[in-house]
This record gives sequence, structure tokens and C-alpha cells, in this order.
Amino acid sequence: MKKANYFVDLFAGCGGLSLGLENTGFFPAYVNELDPDAMESYLKNRDDKFPLLRKKYNSFDIQENLTVKKNALGELVSGFEKDYGIKKGELDLVVGGPPCQGYSALGMRRAFVVDKKDIPSNYLYKDMIKVINTLEPKAFVFENVAGLMRGRWTPDGKPGEIWKDVEMAFKKIERYNVHFELIHAKSYGVPQNRPRIIMIGLRSDFGYENDNNLPANGLLPEPTNDFPDPVELFDDIIDDDYRKTLKTTKYPHDATSEIQKKLRTKKDGTVYKKGDRLTEHEYSSHAEKIVKKFQHMIDNNGEIPEEMKTKKFAQRVIPKKWNSSGPNITATSLPDDFVHYSQPRSLTVREWARLQMFPDWYEFSGKRTTGGRRRAGDPSREDWTRETPKYTQIGNAVPVKLAEEIGRHMKSLIS
Repeated sequence: MKKANYFVDLFAGCGGLSLGLENTGFFPAYVNELDPDAMESYLKNRDDKFPLLRKKYNSFDIQENLTVKKNALGELVSGFEKDYGIKKGELDLVVGGPPCQGYSALGMRRAFVVDKKDIPSNYLYKDMIKVINTLEPKAFVFENVAGLMRGRWTPDGKPGEIWKDVEMAFKKIERYNVHFELIHAKSYGVPQNRPRIIMIGLRSDFGYENDNNLPANGLLPEPTNDFPDPVELFDDIIDDDYRKTLKTTKYPHDATSEIQKKLRTKKDGTVYKKGDRLTEHEYSSHAEKIVKKFQHMIDNNGEIPEEMKTKKFAQRVIPKKWNSSGPNITATSLPDDFVHYSQPRSLTVREWARLQMFPDWYEFSGKRTTGGRRRAGDPSREDWTRETPKYTQIGNAVPVKLAEEIGRHMKSLIS
């Protein structure tokens, strides 16, 4: 009997990358995620199908619980053989996106509060390499923000020196063909631009066509460019009475587009109907002047009057339909980055999740949102602790549709 395809997800966040892989037939064998709210989001959506994850195969601090702890990785190898029937070298994938504090656009805004070489999380890619070296999976997938390619360890350093160190470290792993590509999520059916580095390592005993005309020399799939327009994503959950209750708990409409039907499909294959329970669709209570500002933006192609401008970077209205160049936004950790195309408000958690292609049955744990310092920590005080509310968990995730495309391609390479 053919064995199932198993993977290990490191720095998993709320589970976008895992969900995409699961949708293509992979099974999560182990999950690592430092933040307790993100971990709970990950686990509670899988307790029914993968109970061993909560019972046995999860960790918070990757070093304390896995890479530095004595015998932890060896015990993991033994456990996988006992519980999953896979020996060392038979695991299909190790995937991960080490924290990008200091690499992302938000991190760049804070500039060099401390040198990036002094931020402990910026070295966690080495722990991912240690896991790969021990488990010897058939392939690995590394994902991170595009800013990593421009990053410097110090203000006087050379642009790109961080990525050079990361790339070289992964390419030194023996017996793997390693290539990377700077991709845009919209190329793979995601309604965002979202530039990201994807690096793939394929064990050398698996042959593939090394073609430098293909993404990552053939280790990534070719683009599909089949992204939906915002109106296709959101129209079925527009509630005309949203300002009365500030929360919509039942679907106000039936699904009309194919993407709405897909996102409303439950685990059992049925589709949520009008009047069924809808989660994570709570609205921000904007001050009246903010509502007027947002309405003006909707009515005037996103223009913000001088008297309404603030020091904060300007919000943008999400259009009903993308222009000829496709999606030009990236969902971040900030809920007020974007204004709804027909209602003077920011997006809800559910709408944010749909931008990342999470299905509507997927729920998130923790606070809805939180303040900037609590969300970002304070590196100047060596405070690396950060809250990870729902918007942040979703904004940090790998889009589910992108993960699906990667999963299908990886399956074809290791079959």
C-alpha cells in the first residue's frame, strides 16, 4: 500500500502553507510555531483530522524544544516511524518561513533601531537547516519576504548580504539541488501582488528537468494568473446593516461566484447558504470623521483631501476589479491599510482571510487586533515579544492558493 505524503511545518503561523499542502494530499506530521495564538489557530482547525499534532507533535520554541534540546530530533525520527510508518529519509517535505522581523516592509520602516545581526530571530533559518539535515526529507521549501534579498546586517553593510548568507547556508546542505525565485502571489491565483522569495531544495536522488527558463529552474510551478477580482471575493458577505450591530453572524447572501462557492465549502463538502453561521465578520467602529474620509475615498478614486491626511501612511481603496496589471496590494498585519470598495470601513478578519484564500470554515484564535508596539515588540529594549492578533496571523501567512500550487508541483517532483 502506498504511504501517505507527510510534511513538517516550521514557523507555521496560523497554517496557510500547511492548508495548501493538505489540499493537495499532504499530511502534517509535525508543527512548530512560537506564538501561542497562532499555534492555537493552527491546531484547532486540525484537531478533527490530525489529533496527533496537539497530543504529541508540536513545539513552540524551535531551539528549546527541538534543535538544541538533547535527543529531541532523534526522538522525532523514532516517533515518525512508530506513528506514521516513515523512516529517516522517507519524510516528503520540510517547509518553513522563519520570522522576517527586520526584513519586511514594516521592519524597514523601523529602520535600524538595532542592527539586524543582533535580532535573534534573524538566525532561525539555521535551525531549519538543522532539521533538514537530520530528517533528510525528499524536498524542502523555504519562504520569506522579498525584503530579505535587500537586507543588510548593519547600516554600513552591503545590500543583499543577509540573503547571500541564507542562500549559501541552504546550498551547503549535502545531496540537494537548490534553486530560488522571487515570485508574485498573483501569478498563482492569489488576489494580491505579494512578492516573496521561494527557495526549493530537491534531494539529488529525485531527477527533474533543470530548465533556467522555468521558475526556480523547474522546482516551482509555472504561473497560472487566475486570480479573482475583489467583487468576486466579497460581494456575498456585504451586509447593508453592518453599522447597526458592527458584526455579521449569518451569511447575508448566497454564493454567486465560483470563488465564493469554493471559500464557502465546508469540510464535509457542502456549501454555506444564506442564513448559515458566518464567523470572523466583525467591523471596526470608526469615528465619524474617518467614515467621511473613507466615503470620500470611495467616491473619488481613492483621493484623500488635504484636511483628512494624517502622518500615517495613506490607506487605499480596494477596487471592485483589478486593472490590466492585476492585483497591486499585499495584505499585511495592519487592518486599516485598505478601505472596502463599497462601504466606508476597513476590512473584517473574514475578508482579510479571503484575500489570503482561507476558506470560511477556518477560524482564528486570539485578539482581533492590537497596537503597534505590542504587535512589533521593542528591539531597542531587547524586547522580542510580540502579540499576534488575528489580522497579523493572516497577514503573515502564506496564501493558501499559492501553497496549493507549490504542493501540486512538489508532489509531481517526488512521486
